[in-house]
Amino acid sequence: MNVVLDIETRAGEADDHKQELRLWLRLLTCSTMIEREIRRRLRARFDVTLPRFDLLAQLDKAPDGMTLGQLSQRMMVSNGNVTGLVKLLVTQGMVESFSDPADRRTTYVRLTPDGRRSFAEIATAHADWIAELVAGLDAVDMRRLMDGLGRLKSSVRNRSVEHD
Repeated sequence: MNVVLDIETRAGEADDHKQELRLWLRLLTCSTMIEREIRRRLRARFDVTLPRFDLLAQLDKAPDGMTLGQLSQRMMVSNGNVTGLVKLLVTQGMVESFSDPADRRTTYVRLTPDGRRSFAEIATAHADWIAELVAGLDAVDMRRLMDGLGRLKSSVRNRSVEHD
Protein backbone atom coordinates (compact mmCIF):
# COMPACT_ATOMS: atom_id res chain seq x y z
CA MET A 1 0.00 0.00 0.00
CA ASN A 2 1.35 3.42 -0.99
CA VAL A 3 0.88 5.85 1.93
CA VAL A 4 1.05 9.58 1.27
CA LEU A 5 2.28 11.48 4.29
CA ASP A 6 0.92 14.93 4.98
CA ILE A 7 3.35 17.74 5.62
CA GLU A 8 2.79 17.65 9.39
CA THR A 9 3.64 13.93 9.59
CA ARG A 10 6.74 14.35 7.44
CA ALA A 11 7.87 17.22 9.66
CA GLY A 12 7.52 14.92 12.66
CA GLU A 13 10.14 12.65 11.17
CA ALA A 14 12.88 15.23 11.61
CA ASP A 15 14.88 15.03 14.83
CA ASP A 16 15.38 18.69 15.74
CA HIS A 17 12.41 20.76 16.91
CA LYS A 18 9.91 18.29 15.52
CA GLN A 19 7.09 19.28 17.89
CA GLU A 20 7.58 22.98 17.19
CA LEU A 21 7.64 22.42 13.44
CA ARG A 22 4.55 20.18 13.55
CA LEU A 23 2.72 22.83 15.60
CA TRP A 24 3.61 25.56 13.10
CA LEU A 25 2.50 23.40 10.18
CA ARG A 26 -0.74 22.44 11.93
CA LEU A 27 -1.54 26.12 12.56
CA LEU A 28 -0.76 27.00 8.95
CA THR A 29 -2.85 24.10 7.65
CA CYS A 30 -5.86 25.03 9.77
CA SER A 31 -5.60 28.69 8.81
CA THR A 32 -5.29 27.85 5.11
CA MET A 33 -8.22 25.43 5.20
CA ILE A 34 -10.51 27.93 6.93
CA GLU A 35 -9.46 30.78 4.64
CA ARG A 36 -9.99 28.67 1.51
CA GLU A 37 -13.51 27.70 2.62
CA ILE A 38 -14.44 31.26 3.58
CA ARG A 39 -13.17 32.52 0.22
CA ARG A 40 -15.25 29.88 -1.58
CA ARG A 41 -18.42 30.71 0.36
CA LEU A 42 -18.03 34.49 -0.03
CA ARG A 43 -17.64 34.07 -3.77
CA ALA A 44 -20.50 31.56 -4.14
CA ARG A 45 -23.09 33.37 -2.04
CA PHE A 46 -22.22 37.05 -2.39
CA ASP A 47 -19.82 37.25 -5.36
CA VAL A 48 -17.34 38.95 -2.99
CA THR A 49 -13.64 38.26 -2.59
CA LEU A 50 -11.95 38.03 0.79
CA PRO A 51 -9.97 41.26 0.20
CA ARG A 52 -13.22 43.11 -0.60
CA PHE A 53 -14.79 41.68 2.55
CA ASP A 54 -11.76 42.79 4.58
CA LEU A 55 -11.94 46.32 3.17
CA LEU A 56 -15.67 46.56 3.90
CA ALA A 57 -15.02 45.29 7.43
CA GLN A 58 -12.45 48.03 8.02
CA LEU A 59 -14.82 50.70 6.74
CA ASP A 60 -17.64 49.29 8.85
CA LYS A 61 -15.52 50.10 11.94
CA ALA A 62 -15.04 53.70 10.76
CA PRO A 63 -18.47 55.20 10.01
CA ASP A 64 -16.92 58.62 9.30
CA GLY A 65 -14.53 57.06 6.78
CA MET A 66 -10.79 56.70 6.51
CA THR A 67 -8.06 57.58 4.06
CA LEU A 68 -6.67 55.10 1.53
CA GLY A 69 -3.41 55.16 3.46
CA GLN A 70 -5.17 54.22 6.68
CA LEU A 71 -6.99 51.42 4.90
CA SER A 72 -3.82 50.01 3.35
CA GLN A 73 -2.06 50.17 6.72
CA ARG A 74 -4.88 48.36 8.53
CA MET A 75 -5.20 45.74 5.79
CA MET A 76 -1.41 45.41 5.48
CA VAL A 77 -1.48 45.77 1.70
CA SER A 78 -0.15 48.38 -0.72
CA ASN A 79 -1.97 51.61 -1.53
CA GLY A 80 -2.34 50.35 -5.09
CA ASN A 81 -4.24 47.28 -3.94
CA VAL A 82 -6.57 49.39 -1.83
CA THR A 83 -7.12 51.90 -4.64
CA GLY A 84 -8.21 49.15 -7.03
CA LEU A 85 -10.58 47.62 -4.48
CA VAL A 86 -12.07 51.01 -3.61
CA LYS A 87 -12.65 51.88 -7.28
CA LEU A 88 -14.50 48.61 -7.81
CA LEU A 89 -16.61 49.07 -4.68
CA VAL A 90 -17.45 52.65 -5.69
CA THR A 91 -18.77 51.41 -9.05
CA GLN A 92 -20.85 48.83 -7.19
CA GLY A 93 -22.33 51.54 -4.96
CA MET A 94 -20.92 49.99 -1.77
CA VAL A 95 -18.36 52.73 -1.03
CA GLU A 96 -18.16 56.46 -1.64
CA SER A 97 -15.13 58.74 -1.63
CA PHE A 98 -15.05 62.35 -0.49
CA SER A 99 -12.48 65.07 0.12
CA ASP A 100 -11.54 66.36 3.55
CA PRO A 101 -13.13 69.82 3.80
CA ALA A 102 -10.06 71.09 5.70
CA ASP A 103 -7.58 69.64 3.18
CA ARG A 104 -8.91 68.95 -0.32
CA ARG A 105 -5.81 66.86 -1.11
CA THR A 106 -6.92 64.18 1.35
CA THR A 107 -9.53 61.72 0.15
CA TYR A 108 -11.62 59.61 2.49
CA VAL A 109 -13.76 56.60 1.74
CA ARG A 110 -16.73 55.23 3.67
CA LEU A 111 -19.53 52.73 3.25
CA THR A 112 -22.68 53.94 1.55
CA PRO A 113 -25.99 53.08 3.21
CA ASP A 114 -26.37 50.23 0.67
CA GLY A 115 -22.80 49.14 1.41
CA ARG A 116 -23.50 49.12 5.13
CA ARG A 117 -26.64 47.00 4.66
CA SER A 118 -24.87 44.59 2.31
CA PHE A 119 -21.88 44.26 4.59
CA ALA A 120 -24.14 43.53 7.59
CA GLU A 121 -25.64 40.59 5.68
CA ILE A 122 -22.24 39.32 4.55
CA ALA A 123 -20.72 39.72 8.02
CA THR A 124 -23.57 37.74 9.61
CA ALA A 125 -23.05 34.90 7.13
CA HIS A 126 -19.28 35.06 7.70
CA ALA A 127 -19.71 34.76 11.47
CA ASP A 128 -22.10 31.83 10.99
CA TRP A 129 -19.60 30.08 8.70
CA ILE A 130 -16.77 30.48 11.19
CA ALA A 131 -18.98 29.07 13.94
CA GLU A 132 -19.86 26.14 11.70
CA LEU A 133 -16.22 25.44 10.82
CA VAL A 134 -15.12 25.36 14.46
CA ALA A 135 -18.23 23.52 15.68
CA GLY A 136 -16.11 20.44 16.44
CA LEU A 137 -14.64 22.29 19.42
CA ASP A 138 -16.62 22.68 22.62
CA ALA A 139 -16.36 25.72 24.91
CA VAL A 140 -13.55 24.17 26.96
CA ASP A 141 -11.56 23.29 23.82
CA MET A 142 -11.97 26.83 22.49
CA ARG A 143 -10.91 28.42 25.78
CA ARG A 144 -7.81 26.19 25.97
CA LEU A 145 -6.93 26.86 22.36
CA MET A 146 -7.39 30.62 22.82
CA ASP A 147 -5.22 30.55 25.95
CA GLY A 148 -2.50 28.55 24.21
CA LEU A 149 -2.58 30.73 21.11
CA GLY A 150 -2.43 33.81 23.32
CA ARG A 151 0.75 32.50 24.92
CA LEU A 152 2.13 31.64 21.47
CA LYS A 153 1.34 35.15 20.23
CA SER A 154 3.19 36.64 23.21
CA SER A 155 6.13 34.31 22.62
CA VAL A 156 6.38 35.29 18.96
CA ARG A 157 5.99 38.98 19.76
CA ASN A 158 8.72 38.79 22.44
CA ARG A 159 11.13 36.88 20.21
CA SER A 160 10.50 39.15 17.23
CA VAL A 161 11.29 42.28 19.23
CA GLU A 162 14.42 40.66 20.68
CA HIS A 163 15.79 39.79 17.23
CA ASP A 164 15.09 43.06 15.42
